[in-house]
Amino acid sequence: MSSKYFVCFTIFILFIFASIFYSGRTIDYRSKFLLFTSLPPSNATPCSSSATQPPRRPLNVYMYDLRMKYNVGMLKGPHYDGPPVTIETLPEFPHYTGLRRQHTVEYWMLASLLYRENGTKQQEVVRVLNPDSADVFFVPFFSSLSYDTYHNQGNDTESKFDDQLQAEIADFLQKSKYWKRSAGRDHVIPMQHPNAFKHYRDKVNAAIFVVADFGRPSPSVSNLRKDVVAPYGHVVETFEADDFSDPYDSRTTLLFFRGKTKRKAEGKDRKRLEKILSGQKDIVFEANGVTEGGVNASTKGMRSSKFCLDPAGDTPSSCRLFDAIVSHCVPVIVSDKIELPYEDEIDYNKFSIFFSREEAKKEGYILDQLKRVSKTKWLEMWRYLKNITHHFEYQYPPKNGDAVSMLWRQVKHKLPAVNLAVHRNRRLKVPDWWR
Repeated sequence: MSSKYFVCFTIFILFIFASIFYSGRTIDYRSKFLLFTSLPPSNATPCSSSATQPPRRPLNVYMYDLRMKYNVGMLKGPHYDGPPVTIETLPEFPHYTGLRRQHTVEYWMLASLLYRENGTKQQEVVRVLNPDSADVFFVPFFSSLSYDTYHNQGNDTESKFDDQLQAEIADFLQKSKYWKRSAGRDHVIPMQHPNAFKHYRDKVNAAIFVVADFGRPSPSVSNLRKDVVAPYGHVVETFEADDFSDPYDSRTTLLFFRGKTKRKAEGKDRKRLEKILSGQKDIVFEANGVTEGGVNASTKGMRSSKFCLDPAGDTPSSCRLFDAIVSHCVPVIVSDKIELPYEDEIDYNKFSIFFSREEAKKEGYILDQLKRVSKTKWLEMWRYLKNITHHFEYQYPPKNGDAVSMLWRQVKHKLPAVNLAVHRNRRLKVPDWWR
């Protein structure tokens, strides 16, 4: 027996030396016998169990105290001023239509931080009053409303007032020690209108912008790497009673479009679509004369159509996409450069159909593709739309999973890159040496 033990021991020693010789480095011998030393107990709880997961930590946000002229004062009237807004002085959101309703993310983000129950239950965001405990800093400047209130009126004096507000905000931020600490990288500034903050964006372009798309600014000023894409506020009302036993057959129109074809950037494309689609069976294409019937006509048209056409507007995106979503009308998106909200969490291919601008110009191509969508496939997309509609609702009081909640979560997703840049810049003697 002793000779057998000797042989086994010899083989073991040779195995160890052979391993050292082969690898040329120190070995953790325990790893060779992992099977015998690392088996979990039979009653171990999987680490993915919800019982073992800690609650998700909310995003801590410090909101600067800005006077009302920079935000809600504009809802009360041009040049209205007052002390920083509180929950007691927050005005209800007016029943705006058109552009003012579309570009309202600034109001809803501010309101979510003022909400009385903020921080009392599991939420995506918590307002903190100590800036040193903040993850990010929110700048409550209503740059979109400022543009619509002052700059978009064709009055030079009023336009200069919008420019003045932009300049004051840029100056205020650059003097802030918290802005200086991160060069503005951990600051959040809503700029949903494509022309909002247009003259001073480059002064604050390190911040996280909340935008509709990236059609106007240069990539060095605004881009998907650092910024957050927000949904437009939808103009039509959400289709709450969409519970027909057969929604496919109840929607008698195949494709619906209602809007202007005379646009600054994509006018030729829309005119081409009008030429291809107008007059076709089961298609409603109402161009230019959109004032007749107003929002009610658009609401009725979207709710009675299987597909809703969403060509690019003055920029790569348009409000029409979000009107289609809340109408549970499958969006048909024609845009080469569109970026979409929360796309790391939502797969738009599950409820939308995409065409390039060149594809859309082909005679009969869009119709042929839409007619190939089976009833089963369309119903699958329709159900998906109904399930995700709440992610595109701006509302007060805010609710978990609504548009503002999703946006704060998107801001939180930007933090690792922000922290990396801030920490590197604090210790580098030669910034960005690798370039």
